[in-house]
Amino acid sequence: MLESSDTRSKIVDSARSLFARNGFERTSLTAVARDAGVNGGSIYHFFPTKYRLLCAVLQSYLDGLKPVIMQPAFASASDPIERVFAVLDGYRKRVLDSQFRYRCPIGALALEVADQDDEVRALIAQNFANWRVEIRRCFEAAKDRLSTDADLDQLASLVLTVMEGSVMQCAAEQSIEPFDRSIAQLRKHVTSLSRAAGREATQRERRRSRG
Repeated sequence: MLESSDTRSKIVDSARSLFARNGFERTSLTAVARDAGVNGGSIYHFFPTKYRLLCAVLQSYLDGLKPVIMQPAFASASDPIERVFAVLDGYRKRVLDSQFRYRCPIGALALEVADQDDEVRALIAQNFANWRVEIRRCFEAAKDRLSTDADLDQLASLVLTVMEGSVMQCAAEQSIEPFDRSIAQLRKHVTSLSRAAGREATQRERRRSRG
């Protein structure tokens, strides 16, 4: 049973790496088997179709969101808002370390295959949703420092959109500048929400002082 589990994990790990590097359509099951060091029959034993293997890869991203993406970033900052920017800085490092070849694997798969299989589409959507939930929790922890008009769900969605769009632009321009410009604008927006919260607090204090 342990050997069977190890084989399955090797297949998923190899598929995750190859799908991220080459795309889903351009990655054959033969290539996955070769990379994993298993025979082709092993893949079909665990995954009757390539889409079932893709579903397992997408589930692995769901399982890895906290330990791989969020927790390392959160460990570098105690302030909840700075944790959001630490997560984004992690993607910036990936872009630079890959010499602008990095693509968000979920975003890339969404563009390539989300409309081809309902289970795949649902898992991609869940990956995005879970990412937004983690970012929203950061803003929720700092909500007393943000304007009461701030919609935290929309704010988390904005962070995701900025990250995805910035990564794609970096790949197109072979430069980190699009990422830095976008993050700078996002920070300005969050700062404006914080300043608005300060003004609201001042107004409340004035109303209390007037009785």
